[in-house]
Parts: sequence; C-alpha cells; structure tokens
Amino acid sequence: MHKFLCGGAGVATSMIALALALGACTPGSDVKPHIVDQGAVWDETTRNDFYTQDQGSRLMPLTWLRALQRPDGKPFLDDKLARYGYLENPQSAHGLPVGFTLADAPGGPSVGMNCAACHTREIQVGSDAYRIDGGPAIVDFEALLLDLDRAMAAALSNDSNFSIFAASVLGENPAPDQLVALKADVEAWFLQFDTLVKRALPRTFGGPGRVDAIAMIFNRLSGLDIGTEPNRIIAANIQPADAPVRYPFLWNAAKQDRTQWTGFAANGNDILGLARNLGEVYGVFAHFEPVKKFDFIVDFRNRNSANFTGLNRLEQMIRKLQPPKWPFPVDTALAAKGAAIYNRPTGEGGCVACHNTDAGKVRFLNNQTWKTPVLDVGTDTRAYQIVGRQVDTGMLEGVSIPLLTKPLGKTDTAMNVLTLAVLGTILEDLPSALDDGSRVMNAGLQDTVSSIDRLEQAKKDLAGAFDPGGRDDPEIALPQAIQAGVPAPSGKFAFESRAMQGIWAAAPYLHNGSVPTLEDLLKPSDQRSKTFTIGPNYDVAAVGIAKVQTKFTTPLVTTGCENLGSGNSNCGHEFGTSLPADDKKALLEYLKTL
Repeated sequence: MHKFLCGGAGVATSMIALALALGACTPGSDVKPHIVDQGAVWDETTRNDFYTQDQGSRLMPLTWLRALQRPDGKPFLDDKLARYGYLENPQSAHGLPVGFTLADAPGGPSVGMNCAACHTREIQVGSDAYRIDGGPAIVDFEALLLDLDRAMAAALSNDSNFSIFAASVLGENPAPDQLVALKADVEAWFLQFDTLVKRALPRTFGGPGRVDAIAMIFNRLSGLDIGTEPNRIIAANIQPADAPVRYPFLWNAAKQDRTQWTGFAANGNDILGLARNLGEVYGVFAHFEPVKKFDFIVDFRNRNSANFTGLNRLEQMIRKLQPPKWPFPVDTALAAKGAAIYNRPTGEGGCVACHNTDAGKVRFLNNQTWKTPVLDVGTDTRAYQIVGRQVDTGMLEGVSIPLLTKPLGKTDTAMNVLTLAVLGTILEDLPSALDDGSRVMNAGLQDTVSSIDRLEQAKKDLAGAFDPGGRDDPEIALPQAIQAGVPAPSGKFAFESRAMQGIWAAAPYLHNGSVPTLEDLLKPSDQRSKTFTIGPNYDVAAVGIAKVQTKFTTPLVTTGCENLGSGNSNCGHEFGTSLPADDKKALLEYLKTL
C-alpha cells in the first residue's frame, strides 16, 4: 500500500482525505513516481524506448539548445524543462525530458520530439506521483515555443550575446569563417521559427494540457515548407492556433477505425498509422523541403527527415500499451452498481452506446478495429474553423498524386496540402514505409500476401487516409431530453467518441479540456466549474483535476453554451446529468475500474 501522507503517521484521517482529494503535496525532486500497471508487455525496456525513439523531428541542434539562456542567465535546460511540465528522463545523458529525442544530423546531434513528450503524464496524490504512459501530458507546449523564440532572439540581439552563444556552440576562439557560418545558420532557423511563433502564438492560448495541434501542423507545413527559396516562408498561411484541444490518450488508439478529434483520419492498420503519425511529426519540426523536378513532379523526400522506421516502431509500441489500472482502492459493490448504470441505454443516462468497443471497419491484413462513433453532442465548435482553412499552395500548386488526389489549386484547403505531403512522402518510398515487407512477416502472413498485393492495398488505404467529409454518419440516436438552455446538436460539429478504458487518467474532459473532472461532467453544463487550473494534482473522489494546483497558476476561464465557438466552451455532453446523486457516485466508481 502506498502512503498518501505529506506528514507522519499521526496525521488525522480528515487530513488524509484532504490530501487524497486535493493532491496538495509536492514531492521532492528525489521522489520517483510509481509506475502504473499498463500490462505485462509494457516493460521498462519498452518504456525507455518510447521515451527516446527518434521519429524525424528536428527542432534544433543540441549544441544550440544547450547554449541558450533564460532571462536570468541560467541555461535554458537548467531544470530539464520541468517548468513547462515536461517529465524527467533519467536515461538522458543531456538533461532532455521524456519524449525529447536525439538524432544524427549534419553538424551534430539534433534535438526533436516524439509522441511521448505530449502523451506521458504524471498525477500527484498526496506525496506520491504516478506515471501514466500514453496519458495526456500536462505540459505547456506554447510557453516552451515562446520562450525558445525569446531566448534565440536574445542570443542574436547584439554581438556580445552572440559571442557568448557561439563560444558555447563552437568552443573558445572559433575561426572567423565558423562564426559567419553559425550566424547564417542561426538566423535562417530563427527567421522561420520566429515567423511561426509570432503569427501562430500571439499569446499563450491553450495553456497546460491543451494545444491546437491541427492548426500548428497546418501552420508549419503550409507556412514554412512550401514557399519559394531562400526561406520557403508563406507567412499569410500561418494563422493563430486558437482552437485548443486536450492531448488524447494513446492506449487503444491503434484500434480505432477513425481518429483525430474531428474524426477526419482513417485508422486501424500500419499504413494508416504511419500516415497519421507522419502528419504529427511534420507538426513538431520535421524537415520537409519538397522540390519540383518538372512542372508537376515533386520530390517529397528531398531533405525530408521523417524516420519511417522510428515512426513504425513507435506505432508498434502503442499497440502494446494497455489502459492504466486505477492504483487506488475501489468500492467494488458501488462499482458493480455503476456498471449497471453505465450499460443502460443512452437516453436513460447510460454510456455504453457511444463508448463501446463494437467491431468497426476491417482493415487490410484482417485488422479488426473498434468502431469510433463521430457525433455532435453540443460541445465547443471552434476546431471546425481549422479543418476547412484555405491556404496558398505555393510551389505545390497544380501538383497531385495520380488516381489518389486532385491537383491543388492556387488556393486550396490546408487539409489537402497535408494529404498531398503525407501521401507523397510515403508513396515515394513505399517499400521502406512498409519496412520492406518485414511487417507482413511479423504478422505471419508472408506466404499468403505478396509484396505487390501489400503495396497495392497500401495505396488504396492511403487514398482515404484524411477525409474531413468521410466521417461516419451518426448511428446512435441522441437522447431527446437535452437540458434546458442547451442547444440541440446540429450534426455539423461532430467529434470522436472513444472507448472509456483508462478514462480516469485522461482529465480534463471534453475534446477541448474544458471540464476538470468526471464529477463535473455529470453536472449540467451551467453548473460545471467556470474557472479552474490544469495541473498534476489529482482528485481521487471527483476523478480528475484537483481544485488546488501548485505546478501551474494560470486559470482556464471557460465559456458556456452562449459561446460555443470560443474554444473554451464547457457546453454539451449532457448525458447522465439528470441521474440521482447516488447513481452518479456509483457511475464514477465504475469508471475508475475501466
């Protein structure tokens, strides 16, 4: 049994309950987190690989990051980026946190990010921390980008500052030509990075635990990669990333037949997983510098840093990852009562109709998926302003992939640009993307599926990889008894509805993270918390974000149903809100066990 006390054994029972509810104690730096049970296959070796596997992200050279300084003169990496919520990785010899990777690159090792940076979390209960791999990270990615931009701006602001930076990167007394070359490289990097930050993040909008990931992918790809030389920038394509969503959890992600919050991505086998993850790595600073060989022939792999082997390896790890098991006591009798409530029809306050593991699409090589309903339940709509964004297609104007995509117009959707970039990159080296057929062998199907068949099927799957209009039509009748004052769902703003396994570890709730606890989610939207701070302190009773936080202090101020397009509306998902209090308590207890 883990101790939950901040003090000694003489602390009163009421204080124990308070510590459990508020998670108000902060452990010392020498306290190691408890590793939550996520299945026997998810062992220490796999976990460490998940934390460090390169996927092709290239944020900046390691020497640069180590040379940058905070405003107080301390090294930028002084606290291993813990001030942004990133988690310490004892395996890193360079002070890089979980999910920050190193890869060989021209000029030396380059720092990047992989999925673990945004999908590993720790919760705090009393004096104990609990590590949950694949859980939504409680990190402030926007603040990190803003501070990196300011730090590099300071290094370039005058000769004295740059000399200090250069001495750290090159050593004392570098040759003049080395200084000139370094200055040119840094200025070229900064022009792109600063343009992105200034236009996409005019202010920190999402805060800890939330980010407008789709907008940042669109901004990176269309704003920094497809313009003309020498800098490739199309600044007007970079728009404010102001539709924040919470980071999703990764366990069972590979089993869904559709993914992304708005359900635009087909999912469920290796090639669709690669397409999904390739789009993600383009958003976290992979090099993508396509060049036209002829009028409409593009080399998508030109200086392209995407690491197919690493991306495939990470996807296979995610297939091993099991939902985290609740590490605290459970009232089994109460949970049994909650199970009966959970399995009621939706209109009677139940959950199973929308959050089940029913069979979904069967993908190539007999990959049976789970059906992921994509439904409008009256929640915040701002994410849909991003999905249809129009951009200047730059050097990709007129380019298509025969039989798979239409030629891009001079102005086209950012989604079509992303589709072309992802499909073009994969198809240009499809055998490598499929690990030269080794994945067929690993599945034990090498004798029944030829390499040619696999390549042809992969092309067919990729044709529907990203399709904003291809989401499943709602197949579940929504309850008629929507609470008074809450607009009925329109059917136009649908979001994915995932299985609830491990949902206790995924707070805050709704796609935009606007509801702190499951207890709050079972209240009518006008009774939910209007303001709260997202952080690691965990409320065991309410199942979610504790009211008292010490890691971060900036509150999230929500809007209600009067402003569904704010990005911060806590409206919608009124299911279970009319249940009696005892039934709600029982349902919460059951949700802990999933």
